[in-house]
Amino acid sequence: MEKTNPVQQEEQVDIQKLLEEVDHESRFRKYVGPMAFIVAAIAIGMSMFQLYTSGFGLLESIRQRSMHLSFLLVLVFLLYPARMKTSNRNMPTLIDFVWVILGLIPPLYLFFTIEEIQFNGGILGETDYIVGAIGIIVLFEASRRVLGMGLTTVAFVFMLYTLLGHYIQGSLGHRQFSFETIIEHFYFSTEGIFGVPLGVSATYIFLFVLFGAFLQETKMTNFINDLALSIAGRTPGGPAKVAVIASGFMGMITGSSVANAASIGSFTIPLMKKYGYRSHFAGAVEAVASTGGQIMPPIMGAAAFIMAEFLNIPYSRIMLAAIIPALLYYLACWVIIHLEAKKNGLKGLPADEVPKFTQVLKEGGHLLLPIIVLIYLLVSGVTPLYSAAWAIVAAIVASWFRKHTAIGWRGILRALEMGARGAISVGIACAIVGIVVGTISISSLGLTVGNSIIGLADGSLLMTMILTMITCLIMGMGVPTTPMYIIVATVAAPILVQNFGVLPLAAHLFVFYYGALAEITPPVALAAFTASGIAKAKPLQVAVTACRLALAGFIIPYFFVYSPVLLFEGNNYVEIITAIVTSVLGVIALGIGLQNWMFQQTNVIQRIAMFAAAILLIIPGMMTDIAGAALFLSVFIWQKLSQKKISSAEHSSMA
Repeated sequence: MEKTNPVQQEEQVDIQKLLEEVDHESRFRKYVGPMAFIVAAIAIGMSMFQLYTSGFGLLESIRQRSMHLSFLLVLVFLLYPARMKTSNRNMPTLIDFVWVILGLIPPLYLFFTIEEIQFNGGILGETDYIVGAIGIIVLFEASRRVLGMGLTTVAFVFMLYTLLGHYIQGSLGHRQFSFETIIEHFYFSTEGIFGVPLGVSATYIFLFVLFGAFLQETKMTNFINDLALSIAGRTPGGPAKVAVIASGFMGMITGSSVANAASIGSFTIPLMKKYGYRSHFAGAVEAVASTGGQIMPPIMGAAAFIMAEFLNIPYSRIMLAAIIPALLYYLACWVIIHLEAKKNGLKGLPADEVPKFTQVLKEGGHLLLPIIVLIYLLVSGVTPLYSAAWAIVAAIVASWFRKHTAIGWRGILRALEMGARGAISVGIACAIVGIVVGTISISSLGLTVGNSIIGLADGSLLMTMILTMITCLIMGMGVPTTPMYIIVATVAAPILVQNFGVLPLAAHLFVFYYGALAEITPPVALAAFTASGIAKAKPLQVAVTACRLALAGFIIPYFFVYSPVLLFEGNNYVEIITAIVTSVLGVIALGIGLQNWMFQQTNVIQRIAMFAAAILLIIPGMMTDIAGAALFLSVFIWQKLSQKKISSAEHSSMA
């Protein structure tokens, strides 16, 4: 089943360098010898701690979170150099070990003294304040190393606002807070660093990242690539459709746009280029498909688990709500790819290069078992924590069904190590964003920003959504999806809910979607830039093309805010089915308009009609749906008749 692809091998050499250029999370040290063993032991110990507490009962919330953070900080200062270009990449420096000690002291101090602090009624002493201040400083340094200056700067600005906001005149100002109050709020309560985001990282998110690591160890990526090839490889534009299926499937397991674009893209992008796709289009297809993994159930991005906590609803409800919008997103990409292939005469792969579907399932179908177990447990109402733990067990057992996928003890240890490594960035992001959330909760900033947005929108829901979308896209340019979602959901989502009566789930998904789409939105489009490096195309051209491919994705959130039936809200199944059908037609119409092609090239009137049909079909309402469907059908018949006329003329000339 596994094939050695020389093109892929050549591209793989540059993948790590490419990731280091666009993604701070990939700039880690690569050890050999004793240090490699030490780091691996710490990472494995962290995974074992998380598995143990999930199986035998979580610790008290703040103690669970503090132990989780202590592991994260140690790994950060051992793995990530202080400066990429000048620091030692082979061995930690003395300063790194100092940071390790400073990183251990505050969270472990909190772990062992929290009961005493609670017994004293939350009254802190001088030592507590010193330890808390060190803890905040250490977290900022860890964030800078792992996440770069984007989110770190945002958190620092919010911290400055907490300290100095009382000097600001007008509505943006707040009362003065003492250093003691700030440290107590940010470090010794669940309103700051040790709040809900870090709590979700310390439970659900970590186990799902670990689950993804075990799937990777079973060679799931190879199986997904072969499965995608067998399904779509021989169809028109097959290589690009393979990218959509493979990246969508892998993305819904990993939830990481950049990592997905790098891993799957190293196989799909050279394949697309080989069979006629232009470099920038190939890169854009992979970037869009990889980004969609964050919004694709069952796992989605890490922010989805935090959303469940914010809304206090089962994660299975978020999975159900996300299905149709995610499928529409991928349908839109698929339609444009298909029309691009038809327009340019691109064929599928030769039969001898496409594996047989039955053979692929025979050799690797057992790897789907842990996914089935996970979905079953989540849908049956079991907690995500319990579901992920059993899915990991299922992944190990399922791997033993075939010799070439079997995980031995070394494989299990590798997966435990890689799971902990993979959780570092999201864990640190969840911790540092606690500074932002803490600032909003201690001051009136959330209310002030909310009132400003409402004022700018002049009471219009549409304008409020547009401003919220712009905020998400701008925030997402320098901040990963998860912390971006937390920040904007804390400020903007309540406006949509409280002032306009938007369904809370729709409001939060609205924010979440645009945070994910920021990964392909210029000027900072990490998924697009990663794909452009593999495609050897201009980054900005790839990003712009990706936005065109994903245009439907930028529109869909408006649709489910206005028409929550797409989120399976309510029991009117006729209305739900009608909304799904009209949405599908709208997405297809939009693709035809963008590609200027249906069965043949569209003329100006047909193209305008298709754009109009897309808008009418997306706007909820019976009259708009009928008008949109009528326009779509008119162009369909017009194109068919024109195609038949051209065919008859060609036949006559040949005769």
